[in-house]
Amino acid sequence: MKIGIIGAGQIGGTLVRRLTALGHEVSVANSRRPESLAALSSETGARAVTPEQAARAGEVVIVTIPMKNIPQLAGIFDGVSEQVVVVDTGNYYPQQRDGRIDGIEEGATESRWVANQLGRPVVKAFNNIYAQHLLERGKRSGSPGRIALPVAGDDTRAKEVMIRLLDQLGFDGVDAGSLDESWRQQPGTPVYGTDLDAEGVQKALQEASRERPAAFRAREPAGRR
Repeated sequence: MKIGIIGAGQIGGTLVRRLTALGHEVSVANSRRPESLAALSSETGARAVTPEQAARAGEVVIVTIPMKNIPQLAGIFDGVSEQVVVVDTGNYYPQQRDGRIDGIEEGATESRWVANQLGRPVVKAFNNIYAQHLLERGKRSGSPGRIALPVAGDDTRAKEVMIRLLDQLGFDGVDAGSLDESWRQQPGTPVYGTDLDAEGVQKALQEASRERPAAFRAREPAGRR
């Protein structure tokens, strides 16, 4: 499969390594010039490209950049076939990294906000697992304790594509419902960072509360409290 990856940080770099090792044809981009990815390209065989090229590089395009930078990609998928599956791996960290994003603070799920910024439907996946675990903890199908990952989105076909890709990577995929239900896998929920199996993920998704924990909400300025 041809796969584009926009973002070469912890999750992006890990996916480049894992997916090229599986034989996929990967094109990777970051916010700097392709030359800055020479070492990763040499290590993995992935093609270093611009974000615009990565958006047009495959049947699946994975967007894995800080939430605050998503608006920089507005329009990048204009003209890209609707058959291309776009994946959002992001999490909103207002206090730790992203600052306040009004749309999310006002109630939009993270990935619905991302889809609105991109002007493109997305599937939410890979956001609840640590990069090191994604690199090292995949297991063969049927193995005891195989980690499962939730996949949320509005397009059944796109979710099926992602669940098949997760299986290749050594993880069970769990359909987590629509994109508007993807709050169930956001930071602070029971499924976040917990390496549960499929049954555990299903249970954790049901137990999630829509109330965003204080650690994952923007702090109000002193004058507005």
